[in-house]
Amino acid sequence: MTRVALAFSGGLDTTVCVPLLKEEYGHDEVVGVTVDVGQPESEFEEAEETAEALGLEHYVVDAKEEFADLCFDAVKANATYQGYPLGTALARPVIAEAILEVAKEQDCDAVAHGCTGKGNDQLRFETVWRDSDLEVIAPVRELGLTREWEIEYADERDLPVEAGDGGVWSIDTNIWSRAVEGGELEDPSYVPPEDIYEWTAEPEGETTIQVEFEAGVPVAVDGEAMAPVELIQYLNEYAGKYGVGRTDVMEDRMLGLKVRENYEHPAATVLLTAHKALEDLVLTKGERSSKEGIEQEWSEMAYKGLVFAPVVDALEAYVDETQDVVTGTATVKVQAGSCRAVARDSEYAVYSEEMASFNTEDVAGISQEDATGVAKYHGLQERLANNVKKGVTKPELATDGGNGSNDGNDETSE
Repeated sequence: MTRVALAFSGGLDTTVCVPLLKEEYGHDEVVGVTVDVGQPESEFEEAEETAEALGLEHYVVDAKEEFADLCFDAVKANATYQGYPLGTALARPVIAEAILEVAKEQDCDAVAHGCTGKGNDQLRFETVWRDSDLEVIAPVRELGLTREWEIEYADERDLPVEAGDGGVWSIDTNIWSRAVEGGELEDPSYVPPEDIYEWTAEPEGETTIQVEFEAGVPVAVDGEAMAPVELIQYLNEYAGKYGVGRTDVMEDRMLGLKVRENYEHPAATVLLTAHKALEDLVLTKGERSSKEGIEQEWSEMAYKGLVFAPVVDALEAYVDETQDVVTGTATVKVQAGSCRAVARDSEYAVYSEEMASFNTEDVAGISQEDATGVAKYHGLQERLANNVKKGVTKPELATDGGNGSNDGNDETSE
């Protein structure tokens, strides 16, 4: 008897996969696994009701704390992809790992997902699963299924799915972000209606939010200590009221497709902005400059679902080395949908108000006159180079499309 663990949401794709895994792939039993990374309660209710209707053995795994820890790793790395905070990309490896654990515990022979062959999630799930001895199955991709075929198939077998389309938009939600795509949003010229948003209100009003960090990790908001999950959920609600955290982006997927995505991420926006502001105060110019490349590489790996790769360990070693001094507070102003740093404070600041003040004559025993020699040398090489170039005569470029000669014949040969 063979068993397969299926990433199960209760939607059309995963519901259709249940009988297909038996009929087309020959598995005797299917185990459904739903992983909680902060989805709405209604999604768990749908999954449980559908699993019960199918007679499916169903497990729900709470992975919110593990996911929140990864989100805070992303904060330390100031991680964004093409201008927006990573959300779905961070969640998928956490979900995949949780499903794999259930599969092993339940003596499954295979793991399966309902992803298509066009998106990123198939790669993010499978990079985790293919590190195991279990067979990996992707019915929708491997059988070339279309949504229309799935709807007809579900109708013929009276499967417990609503209408087959699940609404106008395709929505993916976790505690870090809410992604909206599909429908008319696939047209880049289409202006999204206000009702696609749930976490963020129409921008109005303003307030300030103070975030406290310890070694780069957010630990308190406005003086109140909070656990990671609680802190993220609080900021999503609080900052979202001011319209903070909306992104409308043309995103380049791993398989080369360019797609239009809309995201909501109030907490991520606040925390990334605050963290960067505090780093600007405590890190040296060299650290800030070098870390930008590290951050870009970390973000790219995270987007690909490769947060468990050895190179990520190496990148995080550098990031963690810089975070020891990222302890203090940063205050951001959220106003009319924007979020910007307005204050920062740390005992590790690489800053001296006395040295920077226009009212101070000397800097640590160095007089202003001492800078004269530096000013004379500054740009010397560039000035020399410009003077040398003044005597360089550039060759005339050919204008007849030939070898530069002109015999007076203006006719063009075909």
